[in-house]
Amino acid sequence: MKLRNLMITGLCTGLLFIGCFVSQAASAAQAEKPNFIIIFMDDQGYQDLGCFGSPNIKTPNIDRMAAEGMRFTDFYAASSVCTPSRAALLTGCYPKRVGGLGVLFPRDRRGLNPQETTIAEMLKKIGYRTACIGKWHLGHLKEFLPTNQGFDSYYGIPYSNDMTIADDMKLAKDIVLREGVTMQNIWDKKRNLVPLMRNEEVMEYPADQSLLTKRYTQEARKFIKANVSQPFFLYMAHTMPHVPLYASPDFEGRSEAGLYGDCIEEIDWSVGEILKTLKQQGIDKNTFIVYTSDNGPWNFKANQSAKVKGNKNRRVGGSALPLRGFKFQQWEGGMREPTVMWWPGRIPPASECSEIAGTIDILPTFAALSSAVLPPVKIDGRSIVALIEGRKDAKSPHEAYFYRTEAVRCGSWKLKGNQLYNLKDDLSESTDVASAHPEVTARLKKILSEHQAELNKNKRPFGGTLIKRSPRKNKKKKNKK
Repeated sequence: MKLRNLMITGLCTGLLFIGCFVSQAASAAQAEKPNFIIIFMDDQGYQDLGCFGSPNIKTPNIDRMAAEGMRFTDFYAASSVCTPSRAALLTGCYPKRVGGLGVLFPRDRRGLNPQETTIAEMLKKIGYRTACIGKWHLGHLKEFLPTNQGFDSYYGIPYSNDMTIADDMKLAKDIVLREGVTMQNIWDKKRNLVPLMRNEEVMEYPADQSLLTKRYTQEARKFIKANVSQPFFLYMAHTMPHVPLYASPDFEGRSEAGLYGDCIEEIDWSVGEILKTLKQQGIDKNTFIVYTSDNGPWNFKANQSAKVKGNKNRRVGGSALPLRGFKFQQWEGGMREPTVMWWPGRIPPASECSEIAGTIDILPTFAALSSAVLPPVKIDGRSIVALIEGRKDAKSPHEAYFYRTEAVRCGSWKLKGNQLYNLKDDLSESTDVASAHPEVTARLKKILSEHQAELNKNKRPFGGTLIKRSPRKNKKKKNKK
């Protein structure tokens, strides 16, 4: 009997030891997984950071990231407008492959298909905590919101800040109403009055846009502090500097670049707060940050700035110099983004990468760094771990990079329509050299044509239904009758 008890005790002790060992091993493996943060701007110009040559916008914290990390000079968004650019970032696919969504509005019943695998869903499967803070713009209906696309929580504005509230939004019981809005007139829509949401409910309407950057930062710091003991993914998509522009009282009027510069400088402060929080929590050396933008800046003329708080001298749009073009366009200024990547000890300090890469590469790169399993469908992005680590002779994983389906870049050559540019010698795309290089033009046309055909054949559906735009003029006629 004693022998049996001894054997049982020994077996239990052994199992306990094995269990502790397995638990510790699992914890150690979990601790080795890096944290990921994407800081995604809205309509920021290529030049609008100190480390990218801005003459009048001060960004000491982002400049510090560049000094301690890597500047990507040839890094691309996958579209020159909001919605498709964000769909590409989160899925690692060219926009057309995941439904070809255009810019979504509050009246739309569409969104990113929940069947797609987002970065958040991919990482959540291996134990990551996930949060989306800021602008979403991939569908405001419940089935398309971040909480149904892999994010544990959401805090922010569901689309662009020049829109309004949608009829089918759920209001929180303790909703804060501002600017004369009541429960009786809340559905009387006005442009630039947008809802602030927590998870799937509107918590404030209209949102106080002057405080958005500060509030996003507070939420980000809380999320980081709450998840120090486990790996996390924070997708922080700022509302600014999309128009209308707002900055908090602490930053308004501070920048030499007007209100637009105020917005960027406040976001730089926000980046500093995040870096400080990571350092305080002792997780800065295990956190990989990507700072980039969804597309280039608006094309505003100087005399069009009067709408900004009545001050004609306040700058509205950003600068894409020395690039050509703006938002909505497939010129470099519309899709090449100011990008900084930071990971102390992993990314070589004060380094620069001029290889072609883009937001579609972030998902497979995160997968490679975390040992996550890639989505079970075709994606267009490729891992750029070799680039961010500054490995000798590391090259772009893209033989060709596509500007939606309208243009293509191969090495230094770019074809747009029938025009050919050598970006190595002509960064501003000022001289069409197609006639001087007919063989290059023909080769790139073939590559672009094959890409268009492949996407048409293998594109996947967006989520929801496409509604026909109601003919407003007909409605008015009916009302007159």
